[in-house]
Amino acid sequence: MKHLILSAAMAALTLSACSSGAASNSSSQTKAATVAPAPMTGAQAQFVRPSGLGSDMQTAIVAGGCFWCVESDFEKLDGVSEVISGYSGGTLDDPTYEAVSYKETGHYEAAMIIYDPSIVTYRQLIDQYWMTVDPTDSSGQFCDKGSSYRTAIFTTPDQRAEAEASKDMIVNSGKVARVVTPVLPATTFYPAEDYHQDYYKKNPVRYKGYRFGCRRDARLAELWGN
Repeated sequence: MKHLILSAAMAALTLSACSSGAASNSSSQTKAATVAPAPMTGAQAQFVRPSGLGSDMQTAIVAGGCFWCVESDFEKLDGVSEVISGYSGGTLDDPTYEAVSYKETGHYEAAMIIYDPSIVTYRQLIDQYWMTVDPTDSSGQFCDKGSSYRTAIFTTPDQRAEAEASKDMIVNSGKVARVVTPVLPATTFYPAEDYHQDYYKKNPVRYKGYRFGCRRDARLAELWGN
């Protein structure tokens, strides 16, 4: 199920989150092309660090609803070099936006955060993650409903304890009534199509209109305060 109909005026200004109608005609090289998926033995294969990643950089994979917003939120943080929109957690090899959005593939709209651990730690990133999502919603995020818009934290074996500790902190904080966000094993990450990468930079007016219309920041303020 795609976005709720916000209003005729807002619909004229915004696109549905991550809509295929947002496709760009640009054929230039993008970051999605420079960070290839892990060597594939299937969608459920254990996540493999991208071969082109520098030895001083690390990755974190999360799902927080529309991946445009996850990119926007995390690329602002010190120590984060880039965030790549993609798909993970499902059973379909080489998933597309159309398949993930309109079929039950099990994939989430996910984002791979590339960061320098000497500047920001994995735990700091995950603690910040909670402030960017509604962990009480099992049906999606904000105005985006459907299984691909659910929240999740995808961890490598050495990340799991920190992710679980961060989740426990939120559960015990009393700020939210429940936390439905799972901590899952990180599996193959597939970069999304070119037009999804850096959408918030390439289409700032439409992105801001979508984000406002979806009430993402308003709901976050309700949950976590300003």
